Formats: sequence, structure tokens, C-alpha cells
Amino acid sequence: MRTVAPVIARRNDEADGALIGYLPVGFPTLDESVEAAVALVENGVDILELGLPYSDPVMDGPVIQAATQQALANGFRLSHGFEAVRRITERVAAPVLIMTYWNPVVQYGVDRFADDLAAAGGAGLITPDLIPDEGADWIAASDRTGLDRVFLAAPTSTDPRLAQTIDASRGFVYAVSTMGITGARADLDEAARTLVGRLQAAGAEASCVGVGISTAAQVAEVLGYAQGAIVGSALVRALAEGGVQAAGSLAAELARGTRSE
Repeated sequence: MRTVAPVIARRNDEADGALIGYLPVGFPTLDESVEAAVALVENGVDILELGLPYSDPVMDGPVIQAATQQALANGFRLSHGFEAVRRITERVAAPVLIMTYWNPVVQYGVDRFADDLAAAGGAGLITPDLIPDEGADWIAASDRTGLDRVFLAAPTSTDPRLAQTIDASRGFVYAVSTMGITGARADLDEAARTLVGRLQAAGAEASCVGVGISTAAQVAEVLGYAQGAIVGSALVRALAEGGVQAAGSLAAELARGTRSE
């Protein structure tokens, strides 16, 4: 099983940190989403985050919402997520995390979901709307299968909540740089730096920052204090406007931010 912690550690040894790229499964089509994910890795993305389209994406900004709605309109099914993971991991060595809201996992069956994700070669889950004290079923299933589990920390999280999140997470803690929905922003919130500092002081081995990163300069800025930078909306926009080639080209540009000049 390809878990993310060794990749993050290696990229922090040989470069400034890890680049994590997000794309939704099934956008613009299932085949194109697989090709785009492979292109990201071939152009410097270290870890893939695949989003499962969902009908009530409360955390997603307009770019990702539009993409996931198109995927749903095209007939996306949960089984397509496992198919995409299998097809991607057959072609590239990068770990593949699934980002999903919790309700689809519950509807599918937590243990069944964990088993099918592990069988497909997936690394684990990012669960943006699941808090650790409500995640006992997933914690047990991921312990049984060895899957990573990534919980979110926000600038407003209390110290006890941060400690609980660190204890429950495996792979890294997802540090949300700004409050609100996803989307590329011209300036990253200073709250991200403060939040990562709090996580590190509380014992987090790896914190990766997401929400609002869209340029190589921002990747480099984040990797000055965090172990990984997560890019989503900018890559989805590139895929929507220019196809697989454009997504790959942006990934190559973003990857420049992982290397000190």
C-alpha cells in the first residue's frame, strides 16, 4: 500500500516539500480525469487527491462545484472512484488519496468502502466534514486496512481540537489556510502560517496547507513553513479550459515551487 507519509518525508529531504494536486473523478469524463491525474504526476505532483463528486459540496468553490456537477450529470457513480484509483495506480507510483464528504461513505458502508479503496490501491481518505470525535467507525476501518486518514484543522480550531486532530490523523494534517470555500486567491492568509506553527508545536509530524494556492510562488511560500502544499481549483480550471495538456503544464509550473532557487 502506498501511504503518503514516506513521500512527504522524502520530498522534504530532497526538496522543500511535497506538492499535492486535486482533481475530481469523472471530469470532464472518467477517462479524461484518469489521464489528467497521470499527467499531474508525470509533471511533478507528488501525491494525488481525487475528489468524489457530491450533490451538496459545502466546502467547494465555484470552479470545483461546476466540475463535480458536470461529473454527476455525466453519470458519476461511487464505483467510478475506485476504478479511477485502480487505473491511476497501475500507471504511476504516487499515492492516491480520496477526498470525500462523509455521507457517501456511510451510504456505501464504511468497512466496504475501506476494503474497496485498499483493494484499488488507494492510500486513504481526506474527510473535510468529519471530525475525529465522530469518526470512530472510520478510524477503526482505517486501522484495520492500513489506510491513511487526513482530518482538517482550521485557524479557528482550539488547542484541544488541534491535539485531537493530530492524534486521529495518519499521513498528514490538512491545514485550511483560510476560512470558507476553496478557490484560488491572490494572497494566502497569514493564518495559515500561524496554524501550521500551532500544529507543529502540538506535535504534528506533517502539515499540508490547502485552499487558495494557485502559483509556484505560493507553493514555495507555503513550503517555507509547511511540509506540503495542496493545489485544487487552479488545476481544475486548467483542465476545464485547456484539457489534460494544460493541467499537466500547470503542474510542471507549480512543481517549480518545491525547489529552492
